[in-house]
Amino acid sequence: MSSSDSSPELERPLLANEAEYDGFSGAGIWSRLTFGWLSPLFEKGRAERLELSHVPSVPRSESAKASFCLLQESLRKRKAESSSFQRAIVHSVRRCLALNAIFAGLNTLSSYLGPFLISGLVDFISDRDSGGVRRRRGYILACLFFAAKTVESLTQRQWYFGARQIGVRVRAALMVAIYNKSLLIKYSGTSTGKIINFLDVDVERVADFFWHIHGIWLLPVQVSLALLILYVNLGFAAAFSALVATIVVMASNTPLANLQERLHSKIMEAKDSRIKATAETLKCMRILKLHSWETAFLDKLLLLREEERSWLKRYLYTCSAIAFLFWASPTLVSVVAFGVCILVGTPLTAGAALSALATFRILQEPIYNLPELVAMITQTKVSVNRIQDFLKEEEQTQFWPSKNTEASSHVALEIEPGEYNWEANSNSNSKKPTLKIDKRIQAMRGEKVAVCGTVGSGKSSFLCSIIGEIPRVTGGRITVFGTRAYVPQSAWIQSGTVQENVLFGKEMDRRWYQQVLESCALNMDIGTWADGDSTLVGERGINLSGGQKQRIQLARAVYNNSDVYLLDDPFSAVDAHTGTHLFKECLMRLLSSKTVIYVTHQLEFLAAADLILVLRDGKVVQSGKYQELMEETDGELVQQMAAHNESLSQVRPSDENGLSVSVSHKLKKKKKKQQQQLREVKHYADSGISELIERSQEEEREFGRVKWHVYRTFVTSAYRGALVPLLLLCQVLFQALQMGSNYWIAWATEKDGRVSRETMLGGFVILSAGSSVFVLGRAVLLATIAIETAQRLFLGMITNIVRAPMSFFDATPSSRILNRVSRCVPRLTDGRRLTDNPVLSSVFHRSEHRRHRYSLQTRRTGLCSGSAAVHHRVNVPSGLAGVHPLRHRRSSLHLNYYISSARELARMVGIRKAPILHHFSESLSGAATIRCFNQEGRFSKKNLALIDDYSRITFHNYGTMEWLSVRVNFLFNLVFFAVITILVSMPRDSIDPSLAGLAATYGLNLNVLQAWVIWNLCNVENKMISVERILQFSAVPSEAPLVIEHSRPEQDWPTSGTIELDGLHVRYNAGLPMVLKGISCTFPGGKRIGVVGRTGSGKSTLIQALFRVVEPSLGRIVIDGVDISRIGLQDLRSRLSIIPQEPTLFHGTVRTNLDPLRRHLDLEIWEVGDLVLLL
Repeated sequence: MSSSDSSPELERPLLANEAEYDGFSGAGIWSRLTFGWLSPLFEKGRAERLELSHVPSVPRSESAKASFCLLQESLRKRKAESSSFQRAIVHSVRRCLALNAIFAGLNTLSSYLGPFLISGLVDFISDRDSGGVRRRRGYILACLFFAAKTVESLTQRQWYFGARQIGVRVRAALMVAIYNKSLLIKYSGTSTGKIINFLDVDVERVADFFWHIHGIWLLPVQVSLALLILYVNLGFAAAFSALVATIVVMASNTPLANLQERLHSKIMEAKDSRIKATAETLKCMRILKLHSWETAFLDKLLLLREEERSWLKRYLYTCSAIAFLFWASPTLVSVVAFGVCILVGTPLTAGAALSALATFRILQEPIYNLPELVAMITQTKVSVNRIQDFLKEEEQTQFWPSKNTEASSHVALEIEPGEYNWEANSNSNSKKPTLKIDKRIQAMRGEKVAVCGTVGSGKSSFLCSIIGEIPRVTGGRITVFGTRAYVPQSAWIQSGTVQENVLFGKEMDRRWYQQVLESCALNMDIGTWADGDSTLVGERGINLSGGQKQRIQLARAVYNNSDVYLLDDPFSAVDAHTGTHLFKECLMRLLSSKTVIYVTHQLEFLAAADLILVLRDGKVVQSGKYQELMEETDGELVQQMAAHNESLSQVRPSDENGLSVSVSHKLKKKKKKQQQQLREVKHYADSGISELIERSQEEEREFGRVKWHVYRTFVTSAYRGALVPLLLLCQVLFQALQMGSNYWIAWATEKDGRVSRETMLGGFVILSAGSSVFVLGRAVLLATIAIETAQRLFLGMITNIVRAPMSFFDATPSSRILNRVSRCVPRLTDGRRLTDNPVLSSVFHRSEHRRHRYSLQTRRTGLCSGSAAVHHRVNVPSGLAGVHPLRHRRSSLHLNYYISSARELARMVGIRKAPILHHFSESLSGAATIRCFNQEGRFSKKNLALIDDYSRITFHNYGTMEWLSVRVNFLFNLVFFAVITILVSMPRDSIDPSLAGLAATYGLNLNVLQAWVIWNLCNVENKMISVERILQFSAVPSEAPLVIEHSRPEQDWPTSGTIELDGLHVRYNAGLPMVLKGISCTFPGGKRIGVVGRTGSGKSTLIQALFRVVEPSLGRIVIDGVDISRIGLQDLRSRLSIIPQEPTLFHGTVRTNLDPLRRHLDLEIWEVGDLVLLL
């Protein structure tokens, strides 16, 4: 077979991943027009539960890399222009935007063609001529109606999907730009929370703007077309009066829109404060529980939520007023236009009146959209400016240390004299520099340079100056000859396996890898883990001890095989034996040929250094070899050594020698037994938390239909559902009065003289005003219900989260919790959805009639029922009745085919944003390490992959909605075409022309309304997934009660502090091995008890058991005669105090960190500050 005969299908790899191919790029015109390229996805979703791997990849044009490249190219072309960023965004999508504009224009023109043809239809039916020419004219009229509705439906679907497609592209480009910038800028004043807010709020807002962008030029076009139709049907005077009324309505909307904008800004500010406080609470949850502060911090969150809720109330009630104007505007404009017709004596026929009513209904959208469009433009401009300001921040590359890779040089590091200050943006001349280097420092290849000094002397800042993480104020450069590796003082560990953390993007060299593990004392730990170095590490390394995290990041630096190593106190978190092993085996043996600059407080490691730098108050006060510095009796190092020895002598017991010999003898005698015990007890990361971490890597999501209890909980959350009947009553009365007003106009204008013009206008005004009043009542009730429902659900979720045990926070990334707090709750109170209520009303209606699977959304049901009633009044033949069951049958088939896939896609949309935010937070916290290891490219590549995963889910989710709408619209277009065809074919005497015109008026919106019915039935389930996700966290098991009233300790408990452990067994999860095995001992009250043991021996577990962070499996703990398992957690933890292994600071002043609950006097704070040497 020749190569030319080969099929592309044969060239496709047999085992290729489905997600590597996208159906959109290769789809033909018809497939794109009807969204047929989504059919394989629906088939997969119908056969099995959709997973991420089943969803095709995002088209190359919408991929993060391609989108970012287009944005970068546009920015380069417009660098010198003002407002270059906004123009660059638009220019990067100009072709898609132009095509989308064509679809929007065609949709607008075709949507106004139907109202224009109604007058001709009524005139045609009124004509008593029954010749063949007339019949052909009727069929042409029916075909025109069908063609107009078909073009309207198809172009609307392409317009909406194209806008979403552009939004996907812009969102991906901005996310990449913000991420890349955040990795480049150093010592920026922009907080991590604010940068994440760019991704979660501002980027989404800019992407959503392209849904509204065409409204800028469509608004005048829509108004002009409406006025043209009114001019043809009602004359110049009525058209001009309608224009004036339209302008008045738009002008009256403007103050409300401005108020809405201000309130929205206040809501966003309040939300930012709440999310920031929530993120801090989640990050510090362990310390909060240990100190029993979680209730106080929960109250703080609730106060912030209450402030947000107060602004939200005003905002939603303002939306209710806008909704009233939205529904009242057609009434006002039509009353003015008809009133002018009566005044000037313009003939008002049924065809002209019905055509005008249909036009007014279409004109309703631009009237309503104007204030929303203005608000959207303003909000988007603010978001774009915020992102632009961040992207324009100076990267200050001039302060970066130069890297010279000359092989012939024996110098590894050169530091020129200079001054450095963390507060780069402040007036440096008026502030003392953080670090000042007075003389030139040089380190040769292979030398070991020790940096020592008291706490706060500037040791860490010295290392940061070498890697360029602290701004240089004055002085010369720092030159590093060769590659660098950095180990920060606070361990930075990625989520992933231990092996991935050690390799850090490098290729596996098994021999070198084993040497690194042995030198960093990790081989024994890895040997105790069931998964070895494939053990999963949780967020921030929560399932590792402090020593293990420090050794893993040391192994990461050593495996990198760099030329210069910068180690910031690598021995601080490990025991003395392990520290000695690290120093001898790692620094002195494995890194013997490397240049190592290490900060240490362990002065016993100074003697082996080739050069010692002694710092005090940010200055290098001494430098030289150990022997030279020790000869200076009044030198800084001698003083530090003397203070160190004095401190040791104060804590050593008098019989230290005998005790040391005894302990040494026992350790040697039982070394083998200890190693065996270590293998048994060190399952904390192996079996306990690691299993939780493994399960938490993929966020839990439900399967199948949203359960009935979710709907029931949602409907009954606000006032136990008492307002729902009132809401439905307002809906029914509103719809009945609106249909009555239209019928009144059609009936009154059918024959001249049936009623007077004044009576006709008066009746129309009364009926229309009544419908507007009820729609106002509906909007107010919806706002009230939404506010209360959101508040109840939020309270249930946040309270359960704060009361959850620590195992929940160990297994659940904070970004996942924040995603539900920041995104799911606001969806319940979206003002734009409440004014038109396509979802919320559907939920209430569906909850009331859930047995009827295809029960219709209330407003749409009323309109469609009205259309059916009018069809009946015009005596449509019974033969046509068979079309309606067929139509509903086809719709239900489409619905069944669609919902299984759409539901799972909607669920995946909710969980795919969290990995992006998590990766972003993780990268920002370790940005210094990433830059030092030159890993920016690898992390950016992972960011691109995560964004593409999110984009492909949202892209196909948008497509599935349009797939359904295209098919449902086409079915109803056929029904409408059949109705019009029969109307023009029937004998003239059997049809009432005015009612036939009214039927056509309703029929014009029938396809859109019925599509909305079907779409809402599906979309309501998709939207209820937000409620489902909230309820998942509302059902998290809680800790033991805070207070047990019938079992409270005395006020002065504990009095002596005697602790008795009686057969204490502790394990982290049911079915797992014990960590503490039958400990029985007594800690006498008032004594200092030392708990020692190797890393992972269970020391922290014992402390957690005392605070009941982990509940005992067997045995008990008794403090001063009280069994701590029988009292409340608040009574227990508030009477104990702890200095945790990892330091935790809260946002605020030093005082608020010392006394977060503000329970102590300033004098007490000063006394404590003096005791801990803070003053």
